[in-house]
Amino acid sequence: WPTYADGHISLTLNDITMAMRREKTVKGARSGAAPYRHLGVTLKHGGTGRDFGQHLLKNPLVTVAMVEKAALRATDVVCEVGPGTGNLTLKLLETVKKVVAVELDPRMVVELQKRVQATPLAPKLQIIHGDFIKTETPFFDVMVANIPYQISSPLVFKLLSGPPFRCAVLMVQREFALRLCAKPGDELYCRLTVNARLLARVDHLMKVSKNSFRPPPKVDSSVVRIEPRNPKPEVNFVEWDGLVRLCFGRKNKTLPAIFNTKLVLKMLEDNLKTHCALAGTPVPTTPVKDIVSSVLTSSGYEEARSAKLDIDDFLRLLAAFNAAGLHFA
Repeated sequence: WPTYADGHISLTLNDITMAMRREKTVKGARSGAAPYRHLGVTLKHGGTGRDFGQHLLKNPLVTVAMVEKAALRATDVVCEVGPGTGNLTLKLLETVKKVVAVELDPRMVVELQKRVQATPLAPKLQIIHGDFIKTETPFFDVMVANIPYQISSPLVFKLLSGPPFRCAVLMVQREFALRLCAKPGDELYCRLTVNARLLARVDHLMKVSKNSFRPPPKVDSSVVRIEPRNPKPEVNFVEWDGLVRLCFGRKNKTLPAIFNTKLVLKMLEDNLKTHCALAGTPVPTTPVKDIVSSVLTSSGYEEARSAKLDIDDFLRLLAAFNAAGLHFA
């Protein structure tokens, strides 16, 4: 600072103002990542305050490609989750009959309304302010969306367990996309893969650089196409998931090593007693461990490992256990 001859510090109003600005900058850096602004809306990641996890798609080429990959029809109703400020929404409105946009952030709702108000597109847009996971699923033919990464898994399974739709073209985190599309034997092959493949056909469409977003996320993204199976497989999904959850808890172990643990045998025995009580039939005297061994041997899975099994293998395995009176729910 400038000083007088006697050593006192000389401070002007401008000096004080600049010092306050520097202090504010330092405090902002300490509290988390710097906020981004997009069309008048501050996007906050990290630090204090609510973080909606928004990464707005700014690359128009990706937006156009997503719309094209969805193979939309002029009569379609499209659902978009997390429309943000509407870059993808406007492209959809130009193509289809109606867009239902579900947005949690009230600031984005306002910005989206501003972008379409007093335009011919306004009557074609319906905005639902709320959390897609917690709200009733609206009617739609196709979903096209750059979804918040933190709700990827619950969103996909809410879609697949809900009312029928033609397809969904979704922007997701790249690793999540690779898990969805993995094949038996792949490192990323997991419970998510098997559950999704039971209910739908999943295709990887394209990789998207993190620089296509504002603010850029830490990882790259991918666009996937999900087409539900029609008709849906006739399987009790709760029991199916119980089997798959056990198998992928230790996917590289042999199936006997998984099913012959004390906790699993106790669970299967309790379920057996419950089902027998509900059916009014006596409980078998054969030990559950012997029933498990018999099922695995007779079905040819005594040396199998979950990481190598496909959908048909898990369906046969579930049917064999059920036929022997063993259930996973």
